[in-house]
Amino acid sequence: MLPDLRAQLGATLFRRVAGPDGREIRARIHGTPGPRWFGPDRPIRTVHGDASMFIGGMSALLLQSLHPLAMAAVDAHSGYRGDPWGRLQRTSAFLAVTTYGTAADAQAAVDRVRGIHDAVRGRTRRGEPYHAADPHLLGWVHTAETECFLRAHERYGAHRLDPAGYDGYAADTALVAGALGVTEPPRDRHALTRRLESYRPELEATPEARAAARFLLLEPPVPLAARPLYSALAANAVNLLPDWARALLRLPRIPLVEDLTVRPAGHLLTRTIRWAMAPPPTPS
Repeated sequence: MLPDLRAQLGATLFRRVAGPDGREIRARIHGTPGPRWFGPDRPIRTVHGDASMFIGGMSALLLQSLHPLAMAAVDAHSGYRGDPWGRLQRTSAFLAVTTYGTAADAQAAVDRVRGIHDAVRGRTRRGEPYHAADPHLLGWVHTAETECFLRAHERYGAHRLDPAGYDGYAADTALVAGALGVTEPPRDRHALTRRLESYRPELEATPEARAAARFLLLEPPVPLAARPLYSALAANAVNLLPDWARALLRLPRIPLVEDLTVRPAGHLLTRTIRWAMAPPPTPS
């Protein structure tokens, strides 16, 4: 009974994150011979292979939404409401191929994304122009994502890194960011923190950002049976945000309640995901 439940839950999670062709994509990423951007000992592999990415990913979406130009581009061009799982699967595939795939496949994935970014242009509701290929805007998306993935792993990771390891993670992600067009991406934890702070004067919770937060937190595209797990995921994604970001999104902090319920639920959630998605034991 328990092995069946584990297999069913693991298959469902994998299908949601990787899509219907996930197994073939995974086999190609890991099975294709050739040099990689990152060796097996690099911190990016430790962080991106951990269940804490589920929490870090949602937290990153909330934080990224606070840049009006980035959020306007997402709102107008990404189709996240109509196809949220497709967007997740495309992002997951990009992270997987750049982290674990061959250098040639990683570069091809980057080239595809750069082509998409180059075509994404428009104006906000206030008439401000945006272009997804703008290095400054790309820098915000990268900084927010890296910060949230790092924070999530630091709190919920199965094999947490020391300070030098997290500096190494920032350096690894900077390689991908530079390939995407980010100018001088931060290469250690201190530089990442300073870069995040440098963007704060530009940030605000626009109507599009608040609508995205409502969609992610209150209108999840998941069946009722999965709502308790999703609620734990959402609560921990919010808990991971900096206080100033929560204030902008009007997501108040309740310290005692969050310390006693939300964080323990996050640890239970990530342990459950690891249990469900771990390879089945080899028969003796």
